[in-house]
Amino acid sequence: MRICFIGDSFVNGTGDTQYLGWTGRLCAAAQNQGQDITHYNLGIRRDSSADILCRWQAEAAARLPDEQDGRLVFSFGVNDTTMEEGNPRVSYGKSVENACRILEEACRQYPVLMIGPPPTADLEQSGRIGRLSQEYSRVCAELGIPYLSVIERLTDAQVWVSEAIAYDGAHPRSEGYSLLAGLVQEWPAWQDWLKS
Repeated sequence: MRICFIGDSFVNGTGDTQYLGWTGRLCAAAQNQGQDITHYNLGIRRDSSADILCRWQAEAAARLPDEQDGRLVFSFGVNDTTMEEGNPRVSYGKSVENACRILEEACRQYPVLMIGPPPTADLEQSGRIGRLSQEYSRVCAELGIPYLSVIERLTDAQVWVSEAIAYDGAHPRSEGYSLLAGLVQEWPAWQDWLKS
């Protein structure tokens, strides 16, 4: 099983002193359960939904030949909500449209999961992220793609917030990523996906 994790700096694991992020920890746990996984981390810092729309197909195709069991996990949206010159980097409507275009095409070609965007230490930005997460959830429901919203649980998690504040205001450190990996690992859709 080859899995491409496609997204932003949170997928990349920025800030993790162990350089595993949540995706590396998740795949290590799956391997410990007997899964044979090739893990591709395709997270890029500052990438928005618009950036991912432009690159995901070529990057996935290069790593997932037809004869392999190739799968995709997407997670993005935080950078769309970052304010620049008084406006979000990607408008709310455009962000939802980008997600729809990405996911519609992806699920025609591969099994797909989506993990919602996590919060930052900025409460106003996290409010924008929460609204976007709800819309991403709606898009995924319409397409039949399993979606895990993580913003509520991570906003309430002291370790995520305190590590983000201590680091750069956005990204956690190792314990925060371990927490996010655990949320995905416990998700029934992830467990079912691994068995299918």
